Order: sequence, then C-alpha cells, then structure tokens
Amino acid sequence: MITQHRQQIIDSEGKEFPSNSYRSMVLEPAYDQAKTNFIEPMIDIQVAHLIMLVEEGIIEKKEAIHLINAIKKIDVDSVKQSTYHTSYEDLFFRIEDFLIKEAGDMAGNLHIARSRNDMGIAIYRMTLRKRILELISSGLRLRKILIELSEEYIDTVMIGYTHTQQAQPTTLGHYFNALTDVLTRDIYRLIKAFDTVNSSSMGACALTTTGFPINRHRVKELLGFERLIENSYDAVAGADYIGETACAVELAAINLGRSIQDFLLWATQEFGAILLSNPYVQISSIMPQKRNPVAIEHMRALLSSVVGNAQTVLTMTHNTPFGDIVDTEDDMQPYLWKAIETLKGVYHLLGNVLMTMEVNREKLLKRAKESFANVTELADTLVRKENLSFRQAHKVVSGAVKELVSQGGTLEGLNLELLNRHAEPILKRKLSLSEQELNQALDPVYFVNVRSLEGGPSPLVMKMALQERRREQDQLAQWVASKDELIATAREKRNKIVQDWMGSKGEDADD
Repeated sequence: MITQHRQQIIDSEGKEFPSNSYRSMVLEPAYDQAKTNFIEPMIDIQVAHLIMLVEEGIIEKKEAIHLINAIKKIDVDSVKQSTYHTSYEDLFFRIEDFLIKEAGDMAGNLHIARSRNDMGIAIYRMTLRKRILELISSGLRLRKILIELSEEYIDTVMIGYTHTQQAQPTTLGHYFNALTDVLTRDIYRLIKAFDTVNSSSMGACALTTTGFPINRHRVKELLGFERLIENSYDAVAGADYIGETACAVELAAINLGRSIQDFLLWATQEFGAILLSNPYVQISSIMPQKRNPVAIEHMRALLSSVVGNAQTVLTMTHNTPFGDIVDTEDDMQPYLWKAIETLKGVYHLLGNVLMTMEVNREKLLKRAKESFANVTELADTLVRKENLSFRQAHKVVSGAVKELVSQGGTLEGLNLELLNRHAEPILKRKLSLSEQELNQALDPVYFVNVRSLEGGPSPLVMKMALQERRREQDQLAQWVASKDELIATAREKRNKIVQDWMGSKGEDADD
C-alpha cells in the first residue's frame, strides 16, 4: 500500500533515473565540475586512443579521419557554458552522443578497448598532474623569495626561541633559510606525488583489460604519462595517487602554518620585529591607531582550510572497497583541487607580504644584546679557557644568572666578580677570564659568528649554504620545465599524427 507521504515523494522525484534530488545533489554538481575541468583531457584521450587503434590495425585510417573531424567539432567553450540535462548521465555520455550525431555509428568504435573506468582515472590524473605542477611552481616562487630574504638578513641578529622561551642568538637569515629547507622538502614530496600521479590507467578498461590487441604503452606516451599502471585491477581501483597528493599538500600547509604563527607574533607592537606594508594591513573602524595584519590572519585560516580539505580526501577514501567506486571519484576530486588552489594562493601572497615588510633590525639586535640567551657561549668559553667540563661551566654560569635574576638584575650586571663567586668553589681559584673576553662571550654578534659549523648561523657559512640553495632552485625549476615539456611534446605528437592523416585524406579517398 502506497501511503500519501510515499506518493508525494514519488510524484516529486519522478519514476525514472535520475531522481530530482539525486540530480540536484550529485549529478549537476559533478557535471559542473567535469565540464570545467575534464573536457580538454577527455578530448586528448579520445585522440590518443584513436591514434593507437589505427596504428594497431583495429580501426582504418579513413574511419579515424572521419572521427577526428567529429572530435574537432567539439566546442570546448560551449561545453563549459552548458548546463546539466537528464538526457545524459554525465559529460562522457554527452560527448559520446555528440560524436555519434556527427560521425554516425562508427563513433561508437572510439569505445573499443576502453571504459569509462580507465578513461575516468586517466582524466583525474591528467587534471591533477597539471595542478601539482602549478603548485610546485608557486612553491618555487616562494622558495626563491626566502633565499633572497636569507641573504638580505644574513647578519640581522635576533633571539631564537625554544619552547617559546628565549634560547640563543641567531639571525633572521638563518630563520628564513630554515623555512627554505622545510619548503624544499614539501616540494620534493609534491614531486614524488606527481611521479605517482603521472601514470596511465588506459587499457585497463573496466577492470580486466580487453581481448583486442591494443598498445597500452603507446597511449601512455601520447598522453604524456611516464609509466603504466600495469595491473588493470590496480589501475581502476587504486586511489593512493590522490591520497599521496593529499598527504603532501596537507603537510605543506601544516609546515607553513607554523611560520605564519611566528609572523603574526612578530607583527605585534609588543614584539615589534616586523611592520607589514600598507596593502596587507587593515585599519579599525573605531580605533585610529590600529594596523591589523589581516593578510597573515587570513593565511593562517586558509592554511587550516587546506588541511581540512586534504583530510577530507583521506577520510572519503577510508574504508571504501578496493575497486572502481564513486567514493574516490567525482565527489572527492574537488576537495583536493580546492586544497591545492588555496595553498598555491597562500604561497604567492606570503611571498609578497615578506618581500614588502619592514624589519626592525635595531630592536632585534638590542633585544638580543640584553638577553640572557647569550650565556651559552659564556659556558663554552669557560670550557675552552678554564679547562672546565661543560657541566661544571654550565653550573657556574647558571648559578650566576640565577643570582642576578633573583635580584632583578639584567645581563649587564653579569660581571667577573659575580662569576667568580660561583666559580671559586669549583675551581678553588678565580677565573683567568678577562673583562674583554667576558664581554665578547656575551656579545650576540660574536655568538653568531663563531657558530660556523655546517648549518649554523654564521654569515660565512650561510653564504655557502645559499649558493647550494640557489643551485637546487635551478634544478627544481628545470624539473618543472621538463614535465611541462613532456606533456607539451605528447600534445605535439598527437597533433602531428592527426595533421599527417588529414594531409593524406585525399590520397586515401582514391584507394
């Protein structure tokens, strides 16, 4: 018995596929994403697959030329402006219907040894690889800026922090160089993700390949893929290519967010280390003195959204069956695209903010000179000068600092008399340290300069490090260029073959 409520649902939803709610919730959004992002790779796959079918003698060249003419009539701009219609389940069937109307039943032969499954995965991978390359390029732009800032502030002494407490003197250049290296690892993770993504699923068909004697490697080459996903089940079932990319993007956003926290702190009036350029600050509607660093605030929020969208990708994959299934397809892809696009934008914005900000070098140096963060070098000096063990030297300096702090003193009050009071019980004599040597040991500039081991903040070491970072920058830029060229060359190969076919059209007609 059909209740009144059930009948209302049937009447509103319809009796044929797709129901109105399924259409509005699933098919229309998926179509809108597909028409914008998938039409070009879909056409590329049509052409590459057709070329292979001709080369393997499965389709005659005359038929292929007829099909190429039909493919050329696909108006990409018109497709991108189109709206979803229930006549077609998705973009694939809309394009297939168009080709059949243009070329007749022979257009159905384009689907020989091909499925929406292997074709769809190839489209996802082609779309994603492009976005990864764009993200890496944006990351390299920021990396270049960080290298320039490392050089500009190579001798800008400041306090470094551990556990949010003043620790030891370093330089702003040393800090930016550290950010460079973190970003470099993020870029290498994206490169590895690209290597995984840029693999061809074509020829896997629905699941088990085909009985036709096709050449999977040829299609791979014509589409600019670098390797073949050999196992056909894996080709349509594996979703780790998108998961790996999501992980790389998520970690990159987390890494960058930690630096954003620092910049937001440094921009406070209390800290007073940096002053953002006017285009990146916002005034208050009521407080005339305010210069709100909103660009940094927004970047912090946006990076959190990157983490969320990337995590959504992994969550959607979690506990799904290992096979071709929609959970890892149309619904999932846009979350990763959004994460990539946002991270790419943050890379660009942050680079602009950092390159245009003012740094209060004098305040940073003054703070470092007044800080007890310098006393590690004093302990080191006692080890070298007085033949103490480091633990003994640490005890001497620590005792002197504690006494001074308990009396409300500053680093300026750390003199030989105070130091000797804590050294004599251990040494059984006064220190041989001179006032000049004491002052030198407490100088943050000296502290930085003697940290000349590989990886340290000494400007001399940093200069050598920056040479290596620039060399690596060139290598990474060349890698991106090589992948762009790989994809462009594949396109040129397809176009050249099609042009040759069209040039021989008249000769074939006479056969």
